[in-house]
Order: sequence, then C-alpha cells, then structure tokens
Amino acid sequence: MPKLKPGTVPTTNEEDRRIKEGIAADPDISEMTDEMLANARPASEVHPEIVEWYKRTRGKQKKPIKTPIYIRLDNDIVEHFKSGGKGWQTKINDALRKSMNSQYA
Repeated sequence: MPKLKPGTVPTTNEEDRRIKEGIAADPDISEMTDEMLANARPASEVHPEIVEWYKRTRGKQKKPIKTPIYIRLDNDIVEHFKSGGKGWQTKINDALRKSMNSQYA
C-alpha cells in the first residue's frame, strides 16, 4: 500500500465495501481490466494539444516584487513555520516584515 500523506484518514473495510458495491451498481462505470490497463496510453500521446494547453507557464512578472534567495535557517525555525501547513514561506516573510517594521518604527 502506498504511503499516505499526513492527516489522511484511510477508508475502513466497510467504507471500501460500500464503494465497491457502488461501482458495481453503476452501469456507466466499471473497474479497469488488465487488458484496459495494458492498452492505456499517456494523455500527452492521445491528446497532445489538450496537455499543451494545460501546461501554460507563468509569464514574466511585469514588475517583480519578490527576490528569490537561498537562506539557511535553523531546523526548529523551519519546522515551526512548516507545521502551520501551506504558506509557510509567506509566514516567514510576514514575520521578517513585522520585525523590520517594529525595529525601525
């Protein structure tokens, strides 16, 4: 079984059974057979134009407002900010700004 992301709650056997019953009862869907899996091709091979459309990249910033840097921080500081989840780099930026503003106010 693949490793689950932290916080992921695995399904119980009862939930898994109900899901499989729902799949079996749905006339519009079925589980893939070994033959279907063997014939599967990547989306980029089947519809390259759609994949290309989704691969849009960000354009150059009109007025860059952030400077990418490399900084070494103590592990406990990084872990503290990462423990808050997504946006941890923004939180570090905010903490530095707050420190800067209070120091020079």
